[in-house]
Amino acid sequence: MGRKGCLVAVVLGALLFGIAAASTWGWWGASKIEEDTTFVVPSGSSLTSIATKLEEENLIASSESFLLWSKFLGSGDPIKAGEFLLPAGSSGSDILDTFQHGEVIRRFVTIPEGMPSILVYERLMAESLLTGAIPVPEEGSVLPESYDFERGEARTAVLARMQKAMRDTVAELWPKRAPGIAVRTPEEAVILASIVEKETGKDSERRMVAGLYSNRLRQGMMLQADPTIIYPITKGKPLGRRIRQSEISDVNDYNTYSMVGLPKGPITNPGRASIEAVLNPADTDALFMVADGTGGHAFASTLAEHNANVAKWFAIRRARGEM
Repeated sequence: MGRKGCLVAVVLGALLFGIAAASTWGWWGASKIEEDTTFVVPSGSSLTSIATKLEEENLIASSESFLLWSKFLGSGDPIKAGEFLLPAGSSGSDILDTFQHGEVIRRFVTIPEGMPSILVYERLMAESLLTGAIPVPEEGSVLPESYDFERGEARTAVLARMQKAMRDTVAELWPKRAPGIAVRTPEEAVILASIVEKETGKDSERRMVAGLYSNRLRQGMMLQADPTIIYPITKGKPLGRRIRQSEISDVNDYNTYSMVGLPKGPITNPGRASIEAVLNPADTDALFMVADGTGGHAFASTLAEHNANVAKWFAIRRARGEM
């Protein structure tokens, strides 16, 4: 090869090296992502379709270049479906590694303790990142907790996890129950726990309230729990007014003012703490309770003590202008 030919070869080699260097710098150097960005890899996507989507969303300069360097310089591991976070400045190499080995973004939906199933249904249906429809779950079948999910996940899958969590919790706690408790089955425990859940919002009172209702069950007394009046009317939603006398005396399968024993089913979804309280209630002789003006209750073992507590509560309400 002559001197001229060697010069051409050197120039051509330098040019090709420059092109390769520029391309690979685009692979390892900063991309067009200027701020942290979420990106969804649909289920069943190919790397080619994802490269096209990245270019369409202006996250990479060239899908062809991305695919080329993915083939020669990237891992051969498959990409995963889901929603991913691509940090600002991510290189092509970073992007591919995220899709292959990164963590899918998890979202959360929270079911508070004592949320009835109609509201669980409404909360899941209102979550726009979930897909598909669900029925209103059976009352007492959902464990109140925070649950993670992926964008595009089916509501049926999320609900199934919630219901499995309740089954697992009851199965775990039932063998740990105290001897001689008033409830005879796990199902009865959930029913009574749902009443305890609605009757007190104070953690420190749960076992005491559970002990009181357990005493009433043993003695064949009516439970007389106000939330059991409301449930047949609203399915657990707030009543928004005072309970009417006709509703107190109404005879149905839930109203514990007109029946002895437990209602036919739960009146809400009780949390773990209320289930534990029912399975290990306080050792008490209390049979009555009334609000004490502090957000809790005054407990009594005799009707005379209870009437005195009621008089104090009425005095508090009159001082507040509520009566």
